This record gives sequence, structure tokens and C-alpha cells, in this order.
Amino acid sequence: MNFKNLLLTSVLMAATSVGFAQKNLKEDKQAIKDMCGCFEVTFKYTETFSPEIDYEKHYDYTATALEWAELIKDEKDEISIQHLLVLNDTMVIKHWRQDWLYENTKRYDFNHDNQWTFVNMNKKDVKGQWTQNVYQVDDSPRYSGSATWIHADGRHYWNNTTSSPLPRREYSKRSDYNVMMRGNQVEITKEGWLHEQDNEKVIREDDKEDVLLVEEKGYNVYRKVADEKCKAAKNWWATNKDFWSRVRNKWSDVYGRDKDLALEKAVNGQALFMQLFPMDIETEQSKIGSTVEEYVKK
Repeated sequence: MNFKNLLLTSVLMAATSVGFAQKNLKEDKQAIKDMCGCFEVTFKYTETFSPEIDYEKHYDYTATALEWAELIKDEKDEISIQHLLVLNDTMVIKHWRQDWLYENTKRYDFNHDNQWTFVNMNKKDVKGQWTQNVYQVDDSPRYSGSATWIHADGRHYWNNTTSSPLPRREYSKRSDYNVMMRGNQVEITKEGWLHEQDNEKVIREDDKEDVLLVEEKGYNVYRKVADEKCKAAKNWWATNKDFWSRVRNKWSDVYGRDKDLALEKAVNGQALFMQLFPMDIETEQSKIGSTVEEYVKK
């Protein structure tokens, strides 16, 4: 092959590679945004295996909910979705948030006991990947992981394992473990989407290997329903979105310090959400910054 033909082949291969990457990126974004809308959700968890023969299995957990997922940011390399619970068709509770960042190199990895380790990843290691950052109801950190969206054989899914705090369903009820290793698989389905989990409940101490307490299987099904069923949540967010935008901006300032993060579980006997939720959205916005800082350990 002469130089001219070699050059032409290289150009064609590069163009094909770019076109393939752009197609994948478009599919990635569509899959993430398919998690928006109104959903009837079923949560199911069951403990499956423990290495200790005398471990007493906890009861299975099952719950249902109506949830609105609002697209609050849709930019080139970032998509953000705010989740809101709807109770009895009228009562709305701010729920979790998920941010998706393309080829992101910075994230916070949960350690244990309300501590997160700042991680600066290599660009080569995150090429083509999306980081999913999951936040608590008060927009403080929960867990984070990076992986590639897969689009093959008619399936669209993302799979990652990462450390996280205890889930809300057990946070105030158990103290026999302090870290959940979350095996998260998010898959888009014809009916909506599925969050399947293969979790390990572990005991973590500094300078020691994790000790497995028990494994758990989770199966959360999000079934798409008419947006009208979540009208109360849409209206609530329209009224409250500016307040929570200020809360996110404050947390962005904290995360932007690019260093390990440790948070107080309570200040004056109250968790952070207990201080933020009752704030008047018109008159008390100036308190957001100082309130959040009270929970950040110096």
C-alpha cells in the first residue's frame, strides 16, 4: 500500500471512529433522559447470603411509590435529574438527585462514617464513560461511580459497583454494618427503567480489609405512567426550584474544593434536611450557605 492509500485509509478509519462515538453519545444521552417523567415504582430487597452461619437474615423490604423525575439540566457533558415523591396525589417530598457527567475526572468516593474521599481519575480511564453522582434529599453527597453505557442486542444499560452509606430504609434501624458496596445496574426498558442491585453490606475500618456481613439483591422497577399523575410534583418544583438551585450551587462550591470531605450527621440535634426543608423559599435563602457550612467539618 502506497503512502497516499495509507493516508486515505487512516482518514476513513478516523472518521468512522468519530461517527461511531457520536452515535454512542447520542444513545447514552437518550437513555439517561428516558429516566425522566412520571413513574409508579416498586422497591424490593432481600438478603441472600452471609458467610457467618449464625447470621440472622433480616426481613425482606417491599415498598411502592409514585415518583416524578424532572430534567433540570441538559448540557453537552452533563445531565441532571431531580426526583420527587408524590403522596396521596397531592403531597410532594423532595427525593434524591442523579447527575450524569461525560468523561468526568473528578468525583467523591464514599469511605465510611460520613466521610468521602476526593478522587482525581485519569482521562484515559474514563474515556467514553459517564459518572453517575447520586445525592441525598438535601443535595449532600451519597455515592458516585463511573462506567460505560452499553447499547447492544436491543438493550441499553449501565453497570457499576461503588461504596455508599447505608440506604435510607436501614440508616436509622441498623448499626451492624457501615458501608454498602452497591452493584448498580440501570437498564432502560419498554415500560420505563429498571434499577437492579447486587449489594454487599460490609464492615469497614481504617487500615483493615472490609468484612462481608451479608449480600443483598435489589430490584426496583420504574413503570412509566401519564405525566398528569405527577402534576402536583411538577407544580411544586416550579415553585421551589430556585431555592434548591441555590442549595446545589452552595454544594458545588464545597465539592469544587477538590479535597476529602467529612460531614456532621447532626448539628444541634438536627440533620441538614431538617434545617433546609422548613426554610421559607422567599425570606430565608440567605441562610443556605451558612447552614450548609455548619455541616462541613473543617
